[in-house]
Amino acid sequence: MRTLRAATRGSPLARWQAEHVAALLRAVDADVALELVVVDTHGDRRLDVPIWELGGKGVFAKEVQAAVLDGRADLAVHSAKDLPSAAVPGLVLAAIPERGDPRDALVGSTLADLPTGAEVATGSLRRQVELRRHRPDLRFVSLRGNMQTRIAKAADHDAVVVASTALDRLGMAEQIAERLPTDVMLPQVAQAALAVECRADDEDLQARLARIEHGPTRRCVDAERAFLAELGGDCSLPAAAHAVLDGGALHLRGFLASPDGRIMHRHELNGTDPSLGTDLARHLLELGGPALLG
Repeated sequence: MRTLRAATRGSPLARWQAEHVAALLRAVDADVALELVVVDTHGDRRLDVPIWELGGKGVFAKEVQAAVLDGRADLAVHSAKDLPSAAVPGLVLAAIPERGDPRDALVGSTLADLPTGAEVATGSLRRQVELRRHRPDLRFVSLRGNMQTRIAKAADHDAVVVASTALDRLGMAEQIAERLPTDVMLPQVAQAALAVECRADDEDLQARLARIEHGPTRRCVDAERAFLAELGGDCSLPAAAHAVLDGGALHLRGFLASPDGRIMHRHELNGTDPSLGTDLARHLLELGGPALLG
């Protein structure tokens, strides 16, 4: 039996994700055991600062990836939405298991039931500009912390916005007042997907991890990550892309906006190759993205 060490953040959701990967591996390979290597990341320590001010999604991934590169762990389990689009030398994205529900959710109230001028808590510029598009009267306050902390803070605001799949995975789905349709709020790139990395020279582990790969999810996530990469890797502007499969074809929608949401460019494309994400990002940049990017 091979015991694999999996690097992960320490939140209950991150631990669930790592244990889920362990269960998937055991289901296809009884000779594998997994032990967790919990990594305390800069993003988890600095809860007083918005993510975009800390340097974007990489603040949750870099230290977990370092644990694999320096040999403390054999693999890393990430929320795919936290993984920067640029590959890290020495690592390979070996598996993307089947995706959960990619939609965002409101806790505390449905969108229609929020009173005029309601206060909504979210640490995401993307979520703010999308909600403001439908409800320009809303006020927003920052929200950080693990999922249990965020849900506990719902009583202090009219509503909080979280990822549906996080509550599903933690057995807290009853807290959801409304799952927002993707035509109301387009999800973050790779939201609800998991990403499993290992060292590029560990061919045996790559072969094991390939057995938990979900091909349709990989195609969608690759298209979304191609979109983000073309915008400039870890783009700090409000942006989103969401792909779905219709038969063998990809349907990809995306937007790019100014931080205040007053300028927003939206577009959608159909195709068969994940490079569709590159094409979509280029189209949005041609519509005025360079001015947004400064």
